Order: sequence, then C-alpha cells, then structure tokens
Amino acid sequence: MDRRGLIGAATFGAGLLAAPALRAQGGAWPNRPVRVIVPFTPGGATDGMARVTAAKLQEKLGQTFVVENRAGANGAIGGQAVAQAAPDGYTFLFSASIQILARLVMQNPGYDPVADLLPVTRVGEGPLLLVMSPNRPQTTLAEVVAAARANPREWSFAVSSLGAAGHLATIEFIRQVGRDLTAASYRGTAPALTDVVAGNVQLMFDPILATLPQVRSGRVKALAITAPQRSPAAPEIPTAAEAGMPGLDIQSWWALWGPRGVPEAITGRIAEVLKVGMFEPDVTARVATLGITPMAQSGADFAAFIARDFERSQQLLRLANFQPV
Repeated sequence: MDRRGLIGAATFGAGLLAAPALRAQGGAWPNRPVRVIVPFTPGGATDGMARVTAAKLQEKLGQTFVVENRAGANGAIGGQAVAQAAPDGYTFLFSASIQILARLVMQNPGYDPVADLLPVTRVGEGPLLLVMSPNRPQTTLAEVVAAARANPREWSFAVSSLGAAGHLATIEFIRQVGRDLTAASYRGTAPALTDVVAGNVQLMFDPILATLPQVRSGRVKALAITAPQRSPAAPEIPTAAEAGMPGLDIQSWWALWGPRGVPEAITGRIAEVLKVGMFEPDVTARVATLGITPMAQSGADFAAFIARDFERSQQLLRLANFQPV
C-alpha cells in the first residue's frame, strides 16, 4: 500500500509589496524572490502553515516569498534541495517535526537533516486528531480499542509520512492496544485521508488543520486529540486520556530551516519578523481555527528543543523495533 509516487508541484505566489526602507539599502537581503520549499504535497498541515508563514514574511519584508511543493521520498527530496542550496538567504525549507527524523526512518535519505540544515524559527505546534472511516460503527476510542483487540486484521492505519508525528502516535497507539495492526505509509496527508474516507484503511492520526474539515463535513469520524487539554478549535472532541488512552500526548510542530551557512544577519532578521508577525491578529485568528498554537522559537532555544524532540522520537521508534526503509 505504499503511495510513493511523484505528485505535481504546486506553487504559491503573491504580489510584491512596497518596502522603501529595504530598497534603499541596495543589495540588502531580500532584493529578489525567496523560495520556501515544502517537501510534501499541497493540502496538508505543513503546506497550510508554510503559506501562513510565507505570507507574513512577505508582508513584513516587502519581497515575494514563493511556496514551492517539492514532494517525494518522505520529505527527503525537498530537504536535499535546501541542504544543497546556496546559503544566501533565498532558499528555505518549511517542514514539520518529521524532517529531523529522516535518518531514523530512511536507510539513505541522502542528507543529514540535523547536520546539513540550519534551524531558523519554530512557528507553531498543535495536537493530532485521531479520525476513523465513516463506514465503521464505532463512535468512541474505547470501542475502537476493544474492536481492534478482538479483530486486529480488520483495523489498519494510514500514515501520511514515516517519522511524522502521526507515525509516532500510531506506534504508541499500537503499543498500548497490544496487537499487530498494519500501518500503511503514504506520500502525504491528502492521499492518506482519501483512503480513510473511502474506507480502504480505518484510522489515521494527523494535525487538526487537515483532519477537522473532514470531520465537520462528515467524511470521517473524530475519536480523540493527542494533547493534555481539549482543543479550542474542537472542544467537543475528548483528549486521548479522557477517552481511555493516557500517555498518548504527541504533538506536531512546524518550522523554517535554511542550508548551513546562511548569515546570522538573515536568520536573525527572519526571527525578528516572526517574533512579532506570528502573534498578530490575522495569524492568531487563522491558526486558532486550525488547532495550532503560534510561536516564534529561534536560536539556541530552538536547537535545544530539536535535540530533546529527536531523542524522544528515537526512543519511541526503538521501542517499536522500527527499521528504516
């Protein structure tokens, strides 16, 4: 059930905004369009947050920020493109927590995301939502767990990408259920959700940004969110702990990276802009409806966070005896 095929790139552009102060500096960055590569297909949480972030950078810096979807190889194609790009501040990567785990889930990703990419700013985090195909009669997490234990062959998971927060949550779910459930890897959220809606697979963890609209339209059923508290975006959906599965607290996060060597003056300018921009009313109102908490974590704090998150994810993968593919 591997869904790794090439999917056409989608681009995002918007008009150039005036910025007299920047233009007056002649060659000061940015004086031409900046590419923001998203290593996954359009329509998912990463793509959505990339567009919010790029729009805010464009607004504040007076230059076009073009979001370019370059999907493939579980995020490695886009990651390699940025790792190999000139460190001049005109090519960045926007991705999720999955990006730092490439060398843990792939035998040969072609690059080391921790060593070859420069963390710039973490801009948001949010819980996952566990959804189920609408053709199943169960309505609660407890009912699903009981059914999966009784008939494990009838239950399978869609995983949008290996190493993604949804993959880690799936591993933890299967560990707690204590049965060997199938987990099928896809090339992004959109094709994975399509199969859940169709009933080809039964369950999926993914950020609220992508899954909640499907719940609202009745195309999937919501079971629980993976956070300590209920989400303001969907207060009627219980937490996993409330639904009977304590410890299932795994959140996704999104950030901007550059190739190693991008001047500190540029990364510092981006951090400065996002420190303000991610908390402006237009951004907070938008991301709140998507179940995402905006943030602007940069520098040493972001690097330390990555180290902690990497270690936790590595331990979970080891517990599941996961072997890189």
